[in-house]
Amino acid sequence: MSLALSIDMMQLDDLNAVLAIEKLCFPTPWSHFAYYTELTENHYALYIVGKIKGQVVAYAGAWVILDEAHITNVAVHPDWQGQGFGREILVALLARAKTRGAASATLEVRKSNYHAQKLYLKYGFSFQGQRPGYYTDTGEDALIMWKHDLTDIERHGES
Repeated sequence: MSLALSIDMMQLDDLNAVLAIEKLCFPTPWSHFAYYTELTENHYALYIVGKIKGQVVAYAGAWVILDEAHITNVAVHPDWQGQGFGREILVALLARAKTRGAASATLEVRKSNYHAQKLYLKYGFSFQGQRPGYYTDTGEDALIMWKHDLTDIERHGES
């Protein structure tokens, strides 16, 4: 039996759970202050959480500026990975960005993060460039990915 992921807008009450996942998933996690500022001061910010029985197990965020969504982060708690929740939270984020006027989306992903790259490719993103030394914690390069058309987000990845 698969559990249903409910998607909601991220609230300040979600921050402790989001930060716990952040620390498990990223070598240089964002701070409480960074998320607090995103939720309370950044008018371009779009952050969502995925919950199972009220527990935050995934989250994603983007800045929607004019007709572009710049994805800032996508994460699933390690205990819940491999169940399709990364796909669900990404599609939900893109759909909400589209309703805010985004026609395309972009992101940076670590060159070594093949799992994330595979997910993004499955949903119509393509490699468009590289940012040498982008990740200051390790000096790793970032790959720039774009999805130039958000009209088909639900159709990708179904095969």
